[in-house]
Amino acid sequence: MSEALDWNAKTIAEFRANEGRVGGVFEGAPIALLHHRGRKSGREHVSPVMYLPHDTEPDIIYVFATTGGAPHNPDWYYNLTAAGDGSVERGTEAYKVTVRELPGPERDLIYAEQARRYTGFAEYERQTAGVRTIPVLELSRA
Repeated sequence: MSEALDWNAKTIAEFRANEGRVGGVFEGAPIALLHHRGRKSGREHVSPVMYLPHDTEPDIIYVFATTGGAPHNPDWYYNLTAAGDGSVERGTEAYKVTVRELPGPERDLIYAEQARRYTGFAEYERQTAGVRTIPVLELSRA
């Protein structure tokens, strides 16, 4: 098992064992498990991610395709945008979502808020400057 897959598996197990809470780099942060189907393989995948809750709509969250500041988007981003839907686990709840990629100024506003709350996101943006704009997806309960 690759190091990334092993880390994901451990994070997913910890999330489920602790009602959506995990330690390590995610300690105290809002975490969701994204369920998405491979656009080529058709296999189901689960990816742990930090999210930003919507200010007034409890059924909307934002996720950030940072890949930890890598020069490429994560597979989950391509899978979710290709499908237009997926599902999430938040805390002890699981539900289906629709997916919308945020455009320009709307994306910038949401990303800036996440970077203000969690400075690692500002570093990811610095690392990808001139290479790619980190996509932000809005996930709405279906």
